Amino acid sequence: MSTTTVKEVKTIKTLNNIAASGLNVFKKGNFTMDDTSANPDAILLRSFNMHGLELGDNLKAIARAGAGVNNIPVEQCTAKGIVVFNTPGANANAVKEMVLMSLMASSRNLFEGVSWAKTLVSEGDQIPKLVETGKKQFVGHEIKGKTLGVIGLGAIGALVANDALALDMDVIGYDPFLSVDTAWNLSRNVKRAMTLDQLFAESDYITVHVPLTEDTKGMFNKKAFALMKPGTQILNFSRGELVNEIDMAVALEDGKIGRYITDFPNEHVLQMKNTIAIPHLGASTGESEENCAVMAARQVKDFLETGNVKNAVNFPNASIPYTGKRRVTAFHLNVPNMVGQMTQVISTYQLNIADMINRSRGEYAYTMIDIDNQVADEIVPLLSKQLKEIDGIVMLRVI
Repeated sequence: MSTTTVKEVKTIKTLNNIAASGLNVFKKGNFTMDDTSANPDAILLRSFNMHGLELGDNLKAIARAGAGVNNIPVEQCTAKGIVVFNTPGANANAVKEMVLMSLMASSRNLFEGVSWAKTLVSEGDQIPKLVETGKKQFVGHEIKGKTLGVIGLGAIGALVANDALALDMDVIGYDPFLSVDTAWNLSRNVKRAMTLDQLFAESDYITVHVPLTEDTKGMFNKKAFALMKPGTQILNFSRGELVNEIDMAVALEDGKIGRYITDFPNEHVLQMKNTIAIPHLGASTGESEENCAVMAARQVKDFLETGNVKNAVNFPNASIPYTGKRRVTAFHLNVPNMVGQMTQVISTYQLNIADMINRSRGEYAYTMIDIDNQVADEIVPLLSKQLKEIDGIVMLRVI
């Protein structure tokens, strides 16, 4: 653990190519970019696998320019007091567009039709006649009036649901953890499914937008398929492991599932009947990469400069306006009297508290305390040392 002040230069390291618009965020402030640093203050990355990578004692923050953090050793970071950020919603529009495009294209057999048309090369003047004859095999269905089930109504799911309504679909949504912020953005015309089984039974199309957890792994399985209408189409732009691929292959062969559209190809998926495998293009737009990069960089910059936490996956979100006064930030065990012990130490230096916030997340908590008085530079190391000696403190900074 180290004590830092706002005047100290902080080192930022990237493990993937990060959009220049994101890196430009660090041009304002006391930051330096060094991708060779063995012990940076913060790391920005996209898909780089950090498991097994040594985490330096100076490392305070890691930001993933994207939603998933499976490539980051989150538990190890938490134990060391390193905050891990992601960028929920930054790529939401890109994924939403891909979902809706795939929904319409698959319903109209567009992918198969385009591939078939390419086989007519060299048929010359016969092509128009062959097209008129052959197009009958690709007759599809309109999505208007059909029911779309949306599992997970976060940033992406809410956008998909709202736009599907605009396309005259009926939309049913399921999300037991729906946040107040997301609820404000969700159309009142989205029907609420009380259970996942209800959504399975009522939907013609199902799109899933939930993280991969022990509870969601393999959620699309034989039992789930048995509840669905014959010919249901499933779209998966979240994680491949949400689907039990063995059960899916059987359901596709039997016609229980009409089509499986996935952004996660593998050897098994590519051999499955009636499957459209997209090479992980859901968030692959220039705009999405820039949005994610800027969002990740801003979160890291704000944390390093003020201690404020937003969109962390292992810290509780906590924010109070930064006025430039000395601020104590502490990540600690969520046990009684931690805040009391910290304020007692602060009071021994005849310092008054101007503002304070304490938020918990599971077995850990995060506290920020603003000091009202002017704090001499020589006092900071002494104050920091004494605070770090409190049993249960994992990470402490005096900014």
